[in-house]
Amino acid sequence: MGFETVNPATNETVETFESLSREDAIAAVDKAHTAFESWRRTSFDERKAIILDFAKRLRDRRDEFAKLITLEMGKRISEAKKEIEFCAEICEFYANGADEFLADHDMEVDGAEAYIQYTPIGVLMGVMPWNFPFYQVVRYAVPNIMAGNTALLKHAGNVPQCANAIQTLFQDSGLPDGVFQNLFIPNEFVKVIVSDKRVQGVSLTGSEKAGAAVAGLAGKNLKRSVLELGGNDAFIVLEDADLEHVIKMAIKGRMVNTGQSCVAAKRFIIVEAIAEKFLEQFTAAMSEMQLGDPMDEDTDVGPLSSEGAAVDLLEKVQASVNAGATVVLGGDRPDRSGAYFNPTILTDITEDMPTYDQELFGPVASVYVVKDEQAAIKLANDSSYGLGGSVHTADIERGRKVAEQIDTGMVFINQPTNSQAELPFGGIKNSGYGRELSKLGIMEFVNKKLIHVRNKE
Repeated sequence: MGFETVNPATNETVETFESLSREDAIAAVDKAHTAFESWRRTSFDERKAIILDFAKRLRDRRDEFAKLITLEMGKRISEAKKEIEFCAEICEFYANGADEFLADHDMEVDGAEAYIQYTPIGVLMGVMPWNFPFYQVVRYAVPNIMAGNTALLKHAGNVPQCANAIQTLFQDSGLPDGVFQNLFIPNEFVKVIVSDKRVQGVSLTGSEKAGAAVAGLAGKNLKRSVLELGGNDAFIVLEDADLEHVIKMAIKGRMVNTGQSCVAAKRFIIVEAIAEKFLEQFTAAMSEMQLGDPMDEDTDVGPLSSEGAAVDLLEKVQASVNAGATVVLGGDRPDRSGAYFNPTILTDITEDMPTYDQELFGPVASVYVVKDEQAAIKLANDSSYGLGGSVHTADIERGRKVAEQIDTGMVFINQPTNSQAELPFGGIKNSGYGRELSKLGIMEFVNKKLIHVRNKE
């Protein structure tokens, strides 16, 4: 399997890269393990200087890297620039906070001294997706590098230039050889690496299928793992919500990254008292969004990541329509080159349809009408996923009470699910386990070592 850049706006192949051999993969583990023995002994100040330099280089070359993202996976250029900026913010958060996050934690115990020491555990393997090709890697690599671990990366096959750019940027920032390595390896070599006794953990962001495979492999080899998988986020609108604001948030929540986000709003659950007005205004807003060249700042909707992704989405939409779902808007692909899909709204979805509990990765919104607040909560929780979600209401205390009853890793009030460096990110159920970002993110792959000293009698 090779790695290749295919521009999804034109479906033209731009560049190809050869996969590494099995021997190359094993050599990379050797290199990472050797690097760990010295990197683990560096000070936080040394690590901080490198990661802050990395952040500065990201900002200095923001436009260049944004164009690379847009070229390889079709993200609108304005969103790609924001992705690079967010990466720099994550770097600064961990560079400036790691020493405090990982400081020894004193414990109270009678007749003795005791404390928890947080230490790195070794070589880690990261398997990352294409939809946020810089952010996902930075979210995985930077906190673990700041903790003193070394990081291997197997990136998605359609963003090889982004993967190479990240490795080069780490090198240019002064990161020692072997602390971070991008590996152009086929999926089967992930098993080789995770099974290696020198590799201590694996982090994967991707599909349920990939997550189950990696979790099983990690468990078999007694390795730690963090999984961030799919989502089918509910966007609950109660009858007292500010509809003008809600529509803006609905467009933002569903259309971020052309709908190709695990935490994009996907199921719009509307209390019936406001449902007709919501659907009318939401449809009008979605219909105004113009498809175009993702390199153009004025484009509203870019292509999906690949032709295969667009074909797959169309099949899923048609399957639900054939089962009785109603197409209010779109439901098809435009007559133009590239991996484009028209903004779509589906209603009349029942639990026997594939759309009901299936993640639609693209600009497709599923709208449900329910009787009241309790019915909205019940429907929101009737999902195999549990990543994020949102509640929209004029009564904040009411919003809190509803949010506390939603079975997900994250719930936002009056805005769609969002990411910030300071906030933990992760889910439950089939959306995975573990947390990234925030202080919790740097704690996943460290040894929480108890040191106990008995006092003299």
